[in-house]
Amino acid sequence: MTVYDLVKPALFSLPPETAHGMTHRLLRAAQGTPIEDRVRNRYVVSDPRLAVNAFGLTFPGPVGVAAGFDKNAEIPRMLAALGFSHVEIGGVTAEAQPGNPKPRLFRLRDDRALINRMGFNNHGADRIGRRLESEPHPGVPLGVNIGKSKSTPLAEAPADYRYTYERVANAGDYFVVNVSSPNTPGLRELQNRDALERIIDELVDAGASPLLIKLSPDLPKPAIEDALGVIDEFDLDGVIATNTTVSRPDTLQSPERAERGGLSGDPIEETATELVRFVAERTDVPVIGVGGVSDANGAYEKIRAGASLVQLYTGLVYEGPGLVHDIHEGILDRLDRDGFDSVTDAVGADL
Repeated sequence: MTVYDLVKPALFSLPPETAHGMTHRLLRAAQGTPIEDRVRNRYVVSDPRLAVNAFGLTFPGPVGVAAGFDKNAEIPRMLAALGFSHVEIGGVTAEAQPGNPKPRLFRLRDDRALINRMGFNNHGADRIGRRLESEPHPGVPLGVNIGKSKSTPLAEAPADYRYTYERVANAGDYFVVNVSSPNTPGLRELQNRDALERIIDELVDAGASPLLIKLSPDLPKPAIEDALGVIDEFDLDGVIATNTTVSRPDTLQSPERAERGGLSGDPIEETATELVRFVAERTDVPVIGVGGVSDANGAYEKIRAGASLVQLYTGLVYEGPGLVHDIHEGILDRLDRDGFDSVTDAVGADL
């Protein structure tokens, strides 16, 4: 039994957003203290077989933290100390915004899942950009997930994305165009090819690089192929597959399943892995696989399906801070079992 097993009942007795905020504050208090070094010594798995080169960056391992966990770039160093190979902060919007009314985050305990309708709540690009520039780099690649401000009309979205990028450009190592969150009204309309091209053209003109697109699992296959066409057209650097889904599998058991918002966690794992495979078969750029990763098996399946890197968030809620360490150790075991010299050798093995 781990320490997290002991404290988890108390955390789960609190509303999900309250528990997240409490955890966040504890990590923030530990950041920059000797505790950070002790955590790093406990959780980081250092092995050259885990290293991945993608987007012109070197990642010490394949498992990173997905956007949404550290929206305001307040704890990237502590997340790196927990063993994450990269930290994606955000979504960041040009304007500071409170997000949707509470409650807006729900645990589906029976399904090991979450539903959120947060609505890009964040401190805004100006404040987050200043924070990123003033605080030490986490020591692993730092991604910035960029979304559209809720008040910005869709027609003005390209300028809105550009404003945010220019405020975080000096501190980010890679940048993600998020047009796939289900929790900002109209946002996913920007996934159509014409709208997406205008946003990408504006960001490329601003110098955004490496630049990735985050896709929705709810897109029909032809629309995904259109998005991949934009990646080819603009010579972009990568794809993140996937965001949360508004669909509700029939297998869901928890009473909270009827809540509006994006579903994440175990119920979308298979769908997300299949989308990773679909994307990897149709593009040569690196893919980051997200959705339902909560153990080494799930992470390794996404790697074999074509993901160069994977990300998680919901799994951390259910498994605790040792999860990334355990996944990296488990991946090493599977590399040995399958005769691969490195994670890179295993990428796309099942294609």
